[in-house]
Amino acid sequence: MWLPFLAVAVGLVLLVWSAERFVDGAAATSRLLGVSPLLVGMLVIGFGTSAPELMVSALAAGQGNPGLALGNGYGSNIANIGLILGLMALLSPLAVHSGVIRRELPLLAGVTLLSALLMWGGMIGRLEGSLLLLLLAGIIALSIHQARRSGPDALADETEESLDAKPMSLRAGIVWTLVGLALLVLSSRILVWGAVAIAQGLGVSDLIIGLTVVAIGTSLPELASSFSALRRNEHDLVVGNVVGSNLFNTLGVVGLAAVIQPIQVGSEVLLRDWSVMAVMTALMVVFALGWRGRPGRINRWEGGALLLGFVSYLLYMVWLVLQGPGGG
Repeated sequence: MWLPFLAVAVGLVLLVWSAERFVDGAAATSRLLGVSPLLVGMLVIGFGTSAPELMVSALAAGQGNPGLALGNGYGSNIANIGLILGLMALLSPLAVHSGVIRRELPLLAGVTLLSALLMWGGMIGRLEGSLLLLLLAGIIALSIHQARRSGPDALADETEESLDAKPMSLRAGIVWTLVGLALLVLSSRILVWGAVAIAQGLGVSDLIIGLTVVAIGTSLPELASSFSALRRNEHDLVVGNVVGSNLFNTLGVVGLAAVIQPIQVGSEVLLRDWSVMAVMTALMVVFALGWRGRPGRINRWEGGALLLGFVSYLLYMVWLVLQGPGGG
């Protein structure tokens, strides 16, 4: 049983390292090819940090473990808000100035509600998966259109500062993009094999393993990039990273997995996991947009509440694992 745990540990370390190289290389390459800093921040960084979730979920679905894919997508959303955003706000209250993020927050709330409707029949099939992918394509097209028309934005300024902090030549950017992508595939294969073996050994569903170990592990690139942005006082980049990643997870990660292999959805997913994700998403939207004249800002108390919610959810999932066969 030690080999699957070693595989998960090695896979996660390699996954985090390769994801960082991939995002840094892709962001630098995009900028040097003339892509605007706003689009780099919205698409390359925001969506690119979800490359581990996409790779792991696609491989899991292709190998006949769609539950792991679904757990990874929704579990990563929960970790992104509760662990990453909550922890970052505890360290430093996060002020939200970007108009782009303010437009994307209600969109994320709508997409989250849509995901519940698609799961209502107990199955996310290829048709539903295709719909999610089409919506993602539409959001990307809309983002490109808005980026070309919009004026100065805090997210664009912070993205430019972030790229200036890590200068890279075009050749280096291309090399690191390709190296990062290749290692993402390799590390994802190692991680999926180990996660499935652990689930089988413990007698729990691959959904539970996807919602916990795999979800937290694939969220580590977002955690690393958020720490880096927080050190430079780039609050909009921290929030934008989470919002973009969650949009991509809900639409791209789950959508692609369902197209590869239809996903059976038990009632516990809607009642337990989706509900936690939806509540955390709603809290993030309310905190970040503000209300009654209150500016959009996630303070330490609100960050603490998000982190507490995540820890409580994680402890409950661990308790399910400890129940052994039939516990999840």
